[in-house]
Amino acid sequence: MYKGHRIRAGDQHLVYHFVLGWLLALFIGWMSVFYFQELRQFDISKLSLSTIEIVRSIKDLIYLLGSLVLSGSTMLLYIHFFQDHWRSLWHRQKLARMILENHWYEVKQTQSEGFFKDLNSSRTKETISYFPKIYYRMKDGLLSIRVQISLGKYQDQLLKLEKKLESGLYCELVEKELKDSYVEYTLLYDIIANRIGIDEVVAESGALRLMKNQVWAYDSLPHMLIAGGTGGGKTYFLLTIIEALLKSDAELFVLDPKNADLADLGTVMPHVYSQKEEISACVEDFYERMMTRSKAMKEMPNYKTG
Repeated sequence: MYKGHRIRAGDQHLVYHFVLGWLLALFIGWMSVFYFQELRQFDISKLSLSTIEIVRSIKDLIYLLGSLVLSGSTMLLYIHFFQDHWRSLWHRQKLARMILENHWYEVKQTQSEGFFKDLNSSRTKETISYFPKIYYRMKDGLLSIRVQISLGKYQDQLLKLEKKLESGLYCELVEKELKDSYVEYTLLYDIIANRIGIDEVVAESGALRLMKNQVWAYDSLPHMLIAGGTGGGKTYFLLTIIEALLKSDAELFVLDPKNADLADLGTVMPHVYSQKEEISACVEDFYERMMTRSKAMKEMPNYKTG
């Protein structure tokens, strides 16, 4: 099973190394294109110090500036069209710096000999002897960060990374799962860019699209818990879901014991209850339907417990 990219100490400068390496490769590539004819006619057997000259001409200057501009433009195009990969580089760099800046690693002292061995000159150098095993993976709009738990002195910190990850990577924690020898954090990233309009929330084939990268399959997972602070948009979210389900010809029952905003839907749709007696009757009716359905299912020949 693919775990993802291993986070290493050298990743603290990952973006810088990536940009520098690609710019250099692109520059050499564009220069090779411009000087293709000269390279084809180049004879290394005739190369000598007397024949090497630095040619300063308008053409060479244009080639040089053109290669620089094209290299930079290519890099900007990559950043624009491959935003997920570009963002993953920043995430991996931030994770490496998080470990280093919090000193969640161990070092050992090593003796390195000087250039002149006869002078008995040596110096002490620190090398990393332990660096936590952290794996990063981006897939389908979700980040999976897997951290190995080794029962070391940094175990408590690695088991409580959700706040740092949410604020540092600008994500929202979706799931935290403790498995054998590691903990896996699943986060939803780039929330604003993946938002959709109300008219794009459509119920199709037993699923409701909530974001560009998030779908609620209510047929297979019919339970939803909506939580949030005052003014966080819970009511608007519920109204959006109700509108989308109504367009799919679903039969809806709305219970609003607070007799607040949802109770106002009674003017535009049936089965909206806000009074105590009405809510009790609706719940009792649901209970009777549930028991009837449960009894019918148990009488089926292919019924199995669980």
